[in-house]
Amino acid sequence: MLGYQTTIKDKIEFKGIGVHSGLPVCMTLLPSEANTGIVFNVTCPKTGNVEDIGANFNSIGATDLCTVLGNPEKVYIATVEHLMAALRALNVDNVIVEVDANEVPVMDGSSRVFVEAVKSTGLTMLAAARCYIRVNKPIRVDMGASWGEFIPFNGTRYEVEIDFDCELIGRQSYKGDLTAESFDKDLSGARTFGFMKDVERLWAAGFALGSSLENSIVIGDDNNVINPEGLRFKDEFVRHKTLDAVGDLALAGAPILGCYRSYRGGHKLNSLVLEALLADNRAYDFVESNVSQTRVSHNDLVAVSAPAFAASLI
Repeated sequence: MLGYQTTIKDKIEFKGIGVHSGLPVCMTLLPSEANTGIVFNVTCPKTGNVEDIGANFNSIGATDLCTVLGNPEKVYIATVEHLMAALRALNVDNVIVEVDANEVPVMDGSSRVFVEAVKSTGLTMLAAARCYIRVNKPIRVDMGASWGEFIPFNGTRYEVEIDFDCELIGRQSYKGDLTAESFDKDLSGARTFGFMKDVERLWAAGFALGSSLENSIVIGDDNNVINPEGLRFKDEFVRHKTLDAVGDLALAGAPILGCYRSYRGGHKLNSLVLEALLADNRAYDFVESNVSQTRVSHNDLVAVSAPAFAASLI
């Protein structure tokens, strides 16, 4: 199936709240045709205006506390990273996402609900080859003490390291190849997190209004996890940062064949590294698989001209 584009077999419905807006959200995923890509069909709750927003790099409108697509002053969709991570990791290429709010529902703060729903519904293979972006040379962006880079790799891999001035978190790292199975097992359940000391400041700025112990790991002033159930993984914090990176880089518009490495990264850094990669025509090329198999290797890829949907990426 990895050689061909896919879509979901049937519609999938979600109901929840926006982690930042605190408002109710209804979201429906619909099957779509080959070469559609992931498209958010957003109905603005304030004006009723409806707009299609492609899930690609050029649609990024903000990367402060989450990834926002569209114009934050008009029609936009926020907090797309957890859904995008699930779709990319499960090799879902084409979906229409209808949403009646400006934010994807946060669900439990991870990608687990999205993954389980897609797996339950299943995928339909389409009669069109999947295109990949293959990294040909290292591309690096430094941002203060943080840095991120792409390096060539025969597959898709993430090496993410975080370093917090918090005894509970400290320095953690995650390294692993990205497959549907590894994402489901190792990353999809890792939840977003925050510090109790920051809550009042975020509320005053109009953020995290829907955050709760049901959808976020909350770290108290004593550097302990407040959530009664504790952590799902000992290193859940870096696993969630890796999940975010998978979702942010899914906005390339095609799967990336390469290794992404970052230190003290976040949404903004992920976006800047992706921008640097796509801005350098020598750093990557478009390839497509000419076989259907469980893992794509360079021997099974052929160079192709950039497809029509990728024209807006470069």
